[in-house]
Amino acid sequence: MVRGCDLWQSGEKDGCDMKPEHIETVRRSTLLAGLSDDVAAEVLSHARLRSFDRGATIFLQGERASAIYIVAGGWVKLYRIAPNGTEAVVGVFTKGRSIGEAVAFRSDVYPVAAEAVTDCELIRIEADKFLRLIQDNPGIAVSILSATFAHLHGLVEQIEQLKAQTGAQRVAEFLLELSECEAGACMVTLPYDKVLIAGRLGMKPESLSRAFAKLRKFGVSVHQNHAKIEDVATLRDYAEEDPALAWNKGQ
Repeated sequence: MVRGCDLWQSGEKDGCDMKPEHIETVRRSTLLAGLSDDVAAEVLSHARLRSFDRGATIFLQGERASAIYIVAGGWVKLYRIAPNGTEAVVGVFTKGRSIGEAVAFRSDVYPVAAEAVTDCELIRIEADKFLRLIQDNPGIAVSILSATFAHLHGLVEQIEQLKAQTGAQRVAEFLLELSECEAGACMVTLPYDKVLIAGRLGMKPESLSRAFAKLRKFGVSVHQNHAKIEDVATLRDYAEEDPALAWNKGQ
């Protein structure tokens, strides 16, 4: 369905006007949160809202990086294709996350490809226009560094999870990240298919299924794309437990 824009063959829709909720999301993003209202307004005056259908390519690995994207809605997958054709999921980003600033400012190529996991909306800011704004407002560079650090911190956390947590603990952590509840029971909507969730967590699909089965002991039940958590605190205790103890409990 075309949502108020002309449909491109690539699945991308361009030319949509940004609504107040889009601007609010972008202002809360790491990339622009530290800017004054005047400077942020100047940045957004050069931005475009683009909509992508599920499965549409946003950019390709090896493509020249000319723009920065901020996710305004939906989910975006970043992935690399190995020489043997295997796909490795590097990250899955949602509302408020920025993509591509580190390479766009160097006029480098994208080291990953980006694909719309769901129908999504992204704010596109041309890198050359952003660089000109930095020359006039050096404070913008601090926001760029903050966003880059946030990406690095996220990757470090992923590596830590892969090295220091069991598969079931990684799934528990993933569910807690999606949960909007601080305590008690909570219903979580899984934002994309289980094959992608497995790739995001460094697991095979069959391993993900076994992990969900193990989490039943900790009050987690999965029905289609919904996961019910009986008690958030119990699941958090398990996710943060020593992996050796968690492994034994998960058997």
